[in-house]
Amino acid sequence: MADTLPAAQWTQRADLAKLVAALGMDHVRWVGGCVRDTLLGIEAADIDCATTHRPGTVIDLCRAAGIRTVPTGIDHGTITALLDEGNVEVTTLRQDVSTDGRRATVAFANDWREDAARRDFTINALYAHPASLEVSDYFGGLDDLAARRVRFIGDARERIAEDHLRILRYFRFQARFGDRLDEEALGACRELAGTLKGLSRERVAMELLGILSLPDPVETVQLMDKSGVLAVILPEARRNEMACLVSLVDNEQAQGRPPEAIRRLAALIPPIRPIAEAVAARLRLSRAQRARLVCAAERSPDDADTPRALAYREGLTGARDRLLLAGADASVLDGWDVPRLPLKGGEVVARGVDKGPRVAQVMQAVEARWIAEEFPPRSRVEVLLEEELSRL
Repeated sequence: MADTLPAAQWTQRADLAKLVAALGMDHVRWVGGCVRDTLLGIEAADIDCATTHRPGTVIDLCRAAGIRTVPTGIDHGTITALLDEGNVEVTTLRQDVSTDGRRATVAFANDWREDAARRDFTINALYAHPASLEVSDYFGGLDDLAARRVRFIGDARERIAEDHLRILRYFRFQARFGDRLDEEALGACRELAGTLKGLSRERVAMELLGILSLPDPVETVQLMDKSGVLAVILPEARRNEMACLVSLVDNEQAQGRPPEAIRRLAALIPPIRPIAEAVAARLRLSRAQRARLVCAAERSPDDADTPRALAYREGLTGARDRLLLAGADASVLDGWDVPRLPLKGGEVVARGVDKGPRVAQVMQAVEARWIAEEFPPRSRVEVLLEEELSRL
């Protein structure tokens, strides 16, 4: 693996050069994902940098250079610089003072290696000089990147004890960047899986959904299952549900559908509404995510028989989820807009029906027949209305 960053487009951004000039070339290094991904030839999604300056100094230097900042994580040394081509997180070098597996107390530091030592994986502890693009590697991250190996810095158990969420991060990074399993890392995750119970539900949900959002998470989820990790964070997942996830991912890929984490989460739990509601509550999912998970849990073998009627009742997203979970073709919904019933209650009243339950009864009867006939035009709805009125 090269020890110098290739000249990726982001390394030549004028706004980043302005930030570096403001902070001083010797006080800044690009770090983390942007370095790792660029070395792998992957487009960097986020640009982060580390600095020897304290947060207050970062704010002052940026202000003097006309760069706006937001103190997004100032207690932990992070300032966000608002730049024209994308914001950048600027974090002061740190060392851990104390940790309890859920949060850390940090002190600011001046040594790049000391800052690297508190990070999780060797491939995330790579720093690049903004001028020379030379990579500083303190723990063998370049070799691990070349070997496609995800390895904790130092003792894996100690790193996990500092932050239990690193167990889930390990599996997510293994899925993205790992070909070879690091037995020490896997053993530590297996041994300390129970510590995940002490984490906030939001943090667990964030990592779990991140794993399920990957192009093909099946092998990783199976590894989590064998390691006893999945049983801690999603005890509802059983062998049948694992098979459902395999089938779903195969179906998504066959139909060219992008990965959807909530749909895949639905595949991992039994299709029972109360279970879906309990999982959504435990993981603190948003209202929209909860509704989608519950909709998927109410799937039926009959869904594939009337896909457009399903979309009319549940919306296009819910219908696609249920079709894909059923192994059915969701393309019938592509380019189709869910129609609205071309009939208003006032029209029924105008035909002599008293306001109240009778109007609702007629509307529901017309709508049911309109759906069954696959949404015919207004002219047919008028005929259906006449027929229903004749039965009163």
